[in-house]
Amino acid sequence: MSTAEVVLAILRARPAHGYDVKRDHDDWFPDARPLAYGQVYATLARLERDGLAEVVETRIDGGPERTVYAVTDAGRARVRDWLSEPAPAGSAGADEIVRKAVAALRTGGDAAGFLQGQRLAHLRRMRELTDVGPGADPAARLARDHLVAHLDADLRWLDLAVARVAAADGASAKGQPTTTQEAAR
Repeated sequence: MSTAEVVLAILRARPAHGYDVKRDHDDWFPDARPLAYGQVYATLARLERDGLAEVVETRIDGGPERTVYAVTDAGRARVRDWLSEPAPAGSAGADEIVRKAVAALRTGGDAAGFLQGQRLAHLRRMRELTDVGPGADPAARLARDHLVAHLDADLRWLDLAVARVAAADGASAKGQPTTTQEAAR
């Protein structure tokens, strides 16, 4: 899972403290397992240590002290690089595909470009898996068939996502108000 990059994408939208990062993550991915607070704060500490995020303020609003983080230029570059690379093709990368698509939409990234690049990566991987000679081991063949079926399902989702992003972009170009929720319909 790409928790660090998702946290950076959230911080790219606006500076935030750990509670806001967790809430935004859980809002971005309502059907995924909620992000644990410990994971949020450990990730923020690593991002700060690595120069990808920085503390911009410490607040005390009648409760516990809240440290506000912002993404650095290096962190913005990391998000840009992460969004420009396709996730590993296969079932293990499916969750990351969704995360990248949502992050690109939420941060104004090139969602359509990411989706097209991901589609090409999936098609390449499917070709590699199906170019196996007839003498292949039956167990290996079953494992490959499983991967191909998952890639096929991902491709159907990618086609749907490309169409929805294009429809949202078309509505925006016509001056109609669009939101990321509308793009997801």
